[in-house]
Amino acid sequence: MGDIAGFLLAALALCGSPGPATLGLAATGAAFPLRTTWYFYAGLMTGAVFVMSIVASGIIAAVATVPWAAEGLTIIAISYICWLAWKIAHAPPVRQSGHEDEAPGFVTGMVLTFSNPKAYASFSAVFAGFDLLPGQAIASGALEMGILFVMISGINIAWLMAGNALQRFFHDERTSRLINVSFAVLLLASVAMAFII
Repeated sequence: MGDIAGFLLAALALCGSPGPATLGLAATGAAFPLRTTWYFYAGLMTGAVFVMSIVASGIIAAVATVPWAAEGLTIIAISYICWLAWKIAHAPPVRQSGHEDEAPGFVTGMVLTFSNPKAYASFSAVFAGFDLLPGQAIASGALEMGILFVMISGINIAWLMAGNALQRFFHDERTSRLINVSFAVLLLASVAMAFII
């Protein structure tokens, strides 16, 4: 039980703290009608399963040993997150009709997770630090992935709803723009922090 409690605390701290995915969800919830944000959420969750799988299996560690692979992937990741931050910063006020189709979709959510350095670092730390079923590597990895998936599902919904709660401040275009730009800056800052740490 001590290992599971430690695993849950570590996972909550690493996966629940602000990062590109959580801030992206909050920004999307704040900038777009809630009914249009679930595709983005589903894309993030699908991407999370993929990233967890390649981290747990050791594939990402092997790719990182290839010369220039890590640097190339980093450039692609930063470019994509900068584009997403620009899209969030320039989102129209949520009460303006006709812009619902501009909300980030499923593919955007998947690509954000694939390009999220914090996801790789967090999952690597959790998988390397715990072995919930000693001597059963595959079963232990599957159990840890299942627990992480359930946790991340709840955490991401909480961030999406928190962002959505900000929509009540969107009575004018200036306030809307300020909130969107703030989220975009925080998104970029979270990526910078992931590389510094």
